Amino acid sequence: MKYKSTRNSHLRLEASQVIAQGISEEGGLFVPERLPAVELANLADMSYSRLAASIFRLFLTDFTDEQIESCVSHAYSPDKFGGEPVKLISLSGVQGNRHLLELWHGPTCAFKDMALQILPHFLAVSLKKSAPDKQAVILVATSGDTGKAALEGFRDVPSTHVIVFYPQNGVSPMQKRQMATQEGANVSVCAINGNFDDAQTAVKRIFTDDGIKQQLAEHGKMFSSANSINWGRLLPQIVYYFYAYFELCRKGKVQLGQPVHVAVPTGNFGNILAAYYARKMGLPVKKFICASNANRVLTDFIRTGVYDRHREFFATSSPSMDILISSNLERLLYALSDEDSGCLTDWMEQLAVQGYYDVGDRVRTKVQELFFGGSCDDAGTSRTVREIWEKDRYLVDTHTAVALDVYRQYVEETGDNSTPTIIASTASPYKFVEDVLGALEPLEKGDEYAYMARLEALTHTGMPLQLKALKEKPVRFKEVIQSGEALRYVLHTLGIGGGEK
Repeated sequence: MKYKSTRNSHLRLEASQVIAQGISEEGGLFVPERLPAVELANLADMSYSRLAASIFRLFLTDFTDEQIESCVSHAYSPDKFGGEPVKLISLSGVQGNRHLLELWHGPTCAFKDMALQILPHFLAVSLKKSAPDKQAVILVATSGDTGKAALEGFRDVPSTHVIVFYPQNGVSPMQKRQMATQEGANVSVCAINGNFDDAQTAVKRIFTDDGIKQQLAEHGKMFSSANSINWGRLLPQIVYYFYAYFELCRKGKVQLGQPVHVAVPTGNFGNILAAYYARKMGLPVKKFICASNANRVLTDFIRTGVYDRHREFFATSSPSMDILISSNLERLLYALSDEDSGCLTDWMEQLAVQGYYDVGDRVRTKVQELFFGGSCDDAGTSRTVREIWEKDRYLVDTHTAVALDVYRQYVEETGDNSTPTIIASTASPYKFVEDVLGALEPLEKGDEYAYMARLEALTHTGMPLQLKALKEKPVRFKEVIQSGEALRYVLHTLGIGGGEK
């Protein structure tokens, strides 16, 4: 299996090269030259780890079987996830055929653990193959969950240094505490005055600057990424959609081969793109339900074919989705435009310069055949958290609530309430405790730990020990900078920039 770039279809690289590099030289995203087809019956009875290894072998063809097995066994050990890494919970059929895929049982209580527990192991193998003498500098822009998951996954991994940027007022208090207290000798965290797009733009600019890359090379370093622009981060997410489908089969909810829908709360489009790739490999997904919060740039794109980032930005109760530039949409459009890298380059340049692009009728029709787009504001999010608790006695976080509400919208618009639907549940409700508790009862003044204790007492659900332990950890990282200062921060942190931060 070789890989090309969304902006250079002639490129052919090995998996280890694209994982180590993260992003293509011209700014495009790496994609496999083809999506391999699988026989569902051959995978249906596998454990999560066996399924993951089987799928990874199709894509990581320059890894040995032993290397893949080692990566999987280290990433998905039962002590990290409390058993199988994911769980599937079926809700009552009152509001449709809903099956929640819980992806948040890992070390940081968010779905990003599913990829970021294994990416460091992928990267370690890749560096030995493609850049054995280099230290990988992992640059991360995060809207909350990716940052902590990357910090935890790469903590003290040899030959790596992780630098995370997050929007100062754009993450939950618990997400901020998770990052600010992170342990490890090779980690750095810095807040940016601005939103996630400011942080992401700053990171991408650093990534693609030839002069900066040369400066790093002279010091034995190279950039890589833990964001979902890195193929090694996106690939593991394909696995859990197959596993969820097979769980539905095991529970007798579907027959093997029967179609399902997939609903995903998404901002950067990576999680739902992984489901699309699973479909291309043979998973029988009928419709992708793309759920946005008040930052509904993806909803509007799906409905109009025009991507326009010129709009008001909202800081919402589902902050991990507070994004106006959805990087992974580029990979979908590359596929739906018949892999026309010239067309993709033009669209991305238009987005950078003018702030919008129009994919035209042909690609828009393809998007709409596959995707339903809907959005849910904070009031709808709060209402959904409350309704799911009252009707199903099931507690969801704010992001999962967005997906549930948009799925409800889909059922109301189409009348299709019988197709089994896998709904990605992306975070523990305790990570967004103030908004979750506030949806259930009036809030009294307190901090996040007082809210967590009250939510636990009110719902008789368990507070995650990973979050409880943070209370006693010292805060290590307090710096706040402007987005234009990101490069200076990176160089100073690595000891090659001169001057002070």
